Amino acid sequence: MNKVILMGRLTRDPEVRYSQGESPMAIARYTLAVDRRSRNNNDGQTADFINCTAFGRQGEFAEKYLRKGTKIAVTGRIQTGSYTNKDGVKVYTTDVIVEEAEFAESKNSAGTDGGYAGNSNFSGGGRPEPMSAGDGFMNIPDGIDEELPFN
Repeated sequence: MNKVILMGRLTRDPEVRYSQGESPMAIARYTLAVDRRSRNNNDGQTADFINCTAFGRQGEFAEKYLRKGTKIAVTGRIQTGSYTNKDGVKVYTTDVIVEEAEFAESKNSAGTDGGYAGNSNFSGGGRPEPMSAGDGFMNIPDGIDEELPFN
């Protein structure tokens, strides 16, 4: 079984390109800084920098919502590959192919305005859930009282 679960922050804005052809597909590439848990961290490194690639809807999600510093959780699979660079040296690559991505903290926790819950799942391309008011209830936007199914 090839399954990866990571939580970390984007080191920069995603790089998004679209494939050629009749129906172009979004391809997003980004790097996650994932904290390394270690009792004896002798090498001084406290994070691993993991290359991620997202295709299709996940790529579109990355383009629209992800920015440098955003904390996300991703699930996917590891894919290895290789190529020969311009100097004739064979370079080996390891990437995580993103199958699902979701926010790991609210926008408010990240220090920006807004109100989306940190556990909103975007694997199906849905919309984020409104953030709770802290007492277990959702904030209801002004002006929609007449749409509520109760009084």
